[in-house]
Amino acid sequence: MKVAIAADHGGYRLKEEIKSYLQSAGIEYQDFGCNCEDAVDYPDYALPVAEKVATGAFDRGILICGTGIGMSIAANKVKGVRCALVHDCFTAKATREHNDSNILAMGARVIGPGLALEIAKIWLGTEFSGGRHLRRVEKIKEIEDNQ
Repeated sequence: MKVAIAADHGGYRLKEEIKSYLQSAGIEYQDFGCNCEDAVDYPDYALPVAEKVATGAFDRGILICGTGIGMSIAANKVKGVRCALVHDCFTAKATREHNDSNILAMGARVIGPGLALEIAKIWLGTEFSGGRHLRRVEKIKEIEDNQ
């Protein structure tokens, strides 16, 4: 699995912790920034991750900002992206099983690093269950195709 990861200034520290986990778990990743806590604009970091995931260059993406909201909104503007804003373990699993989310967004000012790491582990380790959920994901794709 290849993971694209990025954060704005609000999510920089948490991104670094998630990267440490990815490295220790042997998960290939690429960091798309930012690389400091100086103020930056989250769309500048959400877009490259979303594009890389949408084109298939990366299997999944992780985006982190202060709330996760801005990153998720920006990423979901890219056709083929199903970015889910997650702040608990149940929805981390459900969004993979039911929605086949391909980007995870989290808010560093909303959850702590321990919970964020657990969410990332669950999200990365959960497969799409298909079945009745596939029909629904296909309908989302149809909406995108008709816009």
